[in-house]
Amino acid sequence: MAAVRRLQKWVGLGFHAFRQNSALNSVRALQRRAFRTQGALFQQPFDSSAEKPQFPGASAEFVDHLEFIQPNVISGIPIYRVMDRQGQIINPSEDPNLSKETVLNFYQKMTLLNTMDRILYESQRQGRISFYMTNYGEEGTHVGSAAALDPTDLVFGQYREAGVLMYRGFPLDLFMAQCYANADDLGKGRQMPVHYGCKDLNFVTISSPLATQIPQAAGAAYAVKRENANRAVICYFGEGAASEGDAHAGFNFSATLECPLIFFCRNNGYAISTPTNEQYRGDGIAARGPGYGMLSIRVDGNDVFAVYNATKEARRRAVAENQPFLIEAMTYRIGHHSTSDDSSAYRSVDEVNYWDKQDHPISRLRHYMTARDWWGEDEERAWRKQSRKLVMEAFERAERRLKPHPDLMFTDVYDQMTPGLEKQKEAMWRHVQQYKEHYPLDLYEK
Repeated sequence: MAAVRRLQKWVGLGFHAFRQNSALNSVRALQRRAFRTQGALFQQPFDSSAEKPQFPGASAEFVDHLEFIQPNVISGIPIYRVMDRQGQIINPSEDPNLSKETVLNFYQKMTLLNTMDRILYESQRQGRISFYMTNYGEEGTHVGSAAALDPTDLVFGQYREAGVLMYRGFPLDLFMAQCYANADDLGKGRQMPVHYGCKDLNFVTISSPLATQIPQAAGAAYAVKRENANRAVICYFGEGAASEGDAHAGFNFSATLECPLIFFCRNNGYAISTPTNEQYRGDGIAARGPGYGMLSIRVDGNDVFAVYNATKEARRRAVAENQPFLIEAMTYRIGHHSTSDDSSAYRSVDEVNYWDKQDHPISRLRHYMTARDWWGEDEERAWRKQSRKLVMEAFERAERRLKPHPDLMFTDVYDQMTPGLEKQKEAMWRHVQQYKEHYPLDLYEK
């Protein structure tokens, strides 16, 4: 059991180290480079006379009895939170003390996202767009983390982080343009709905293949480190994506290359229809951090202040110390995985109703504001009416807008179109002219 106790102590030290708030000056930061923060030493000078392990691959002691490490040795990682379900601050020292204007902005962004989701979901059900994914129940993870970042920080999303982009200022018109693939879409209609991206807001375009953004984020963070640009990279993914091989590659690269990267896992209970008890056997995703030498924390993803505090501290230290952090935000996906999914086939209505009615991030923040007389029924009714009007106006403009010119299918890959692409474009136009009754070109830009 001695080995187990040592490992438990090691993990405990790593977790408590995350909560340290004292600023590190540059000298101390350089001194710490000789050691990994989790307690694993870099290789020390070789001493052949010492009766201790000299293996370069790990820091450990010899034992004289056979013992396998139990898989639950690091189980029970606590869930950090600031507010309870009624919006009451639990520990005043953890209150971020955000201004009224900031908290109202949090709430309005979370509810605006919720309103946009409802309208676009119904739009897909009516056949107006081809596909959609809602963010119901996860709004707190989006807004809390986005608010803690610097605008220059680079964001790699999965496909359920629209609130991050909304918080950064992405307008409703561009959300609608992307989902409708019209001429205003920054991606020129080439991507399926909800695959947003915006260079000006440092949000890398979303890609459908699962977890590909994780090693890409590690590479981007390494580049940021080499530039010494005082920036961080944040990479969002779900607990299902953490089962992909790309997750291992990204975690290991970022730790060994000491990159200023925040891995933000939204553990929402289901990877499409796969529940967490079938997805992994360990203690969630945060428990994997120590194995890679990463500082890790588990937070209540339905508590926007807890998410904000954890991301802010992780961002500060990632930049100051050039090391990655792993945040596991525990939340719940209230909506279906996507419009291609029917979650009633694998979970009960009572389960969904519990999270929707009793532990929702929006209602929790509203309780907080109401207790301070910052928000009431009149403000709620007025804002709900206004937010719906804003979304519907953008929705109607997007529907009226023309589609991108068909020639744009062949641009933006090469500086000059290759002969092969020229032939493809000519073949496309011959086909369209031959069967023009099937191609309403009046709906496309000239």
